[in-house]
Amino acid sequence: MRKTEASKDLPAVVFVVDDDISMRDALTDLFLSMNLNVEAFETPAAFLERARSDRHGCILLDVRLPGLNGLDFQSHLDRIGNQMPIVFMTGFGDVPMSVKAMKAGAIDFLIKPFKDQDILDAVAVALKRDLARRRRSSEMKAVQELMRSLTPRERETMLAVAKGLMNKQIAHQLGISEVTVKLHRGSVMRKLNVRSVADLVRMVELLNEDRDSPAP
Repeated sequence: MRKTEASKDLPAVVFVVDDDISMRDALTDLFLSMNLNVEAFETPAAFLERARSDRHGCILLDVRLPGLNGLDFQSHLDRIGNQMPIVFMTGFGDVPMSVKAMKAGAIDFLIKPFKDQDILDAVAVALKRDLARRRRSSEMKAVQELMRSLTPRERETMLAVAKGLMNKQIAHQLGISEVTVKLHRGSVMRKLNVRSVADLVRMVELLNEDRDSPAP
């Protein structure tokens, strides 16, 4: 198997999973020519054993594989929490299979033989989506860390402010004075390092989105 050397200078990796060695080699050459890191695997098991799923990248996955097929592997990755975007490849124009893959979150479903530009375009979309996902995840972790610095009362005040309640309303709701509400608001803004209520609302929305997201 040919692949680039792991490098921190090349954050994006295209993981190719296809049992056809000629296809693996052709795709490897194509991505290397575009200065992309690429790692190729014959089976899903080989990918799970050797690939670093924490890397920024995407998976180029053949549907027809011996043993665990591509769609089953997609479901398995979802169950173990691997959210790397997937581009499917197949030599068969199976429309129901394509629909199922796309509904499960696949970026694209390409029928072999495909044009080089088609696969490059699909991979570009996948890498862009993965980068956005990783940035959002990093942002979420930072927000969660800041939230841990709040006291229970400060958190209650924050949620009330995010709902658009005035100090007087928050004081009534929490059974405290308006002066105390103002103190809590100021403390919340400092601890969360935000300068406006709009920024505070965005943080709360991020937390709500994370809470409402289905568990892997």
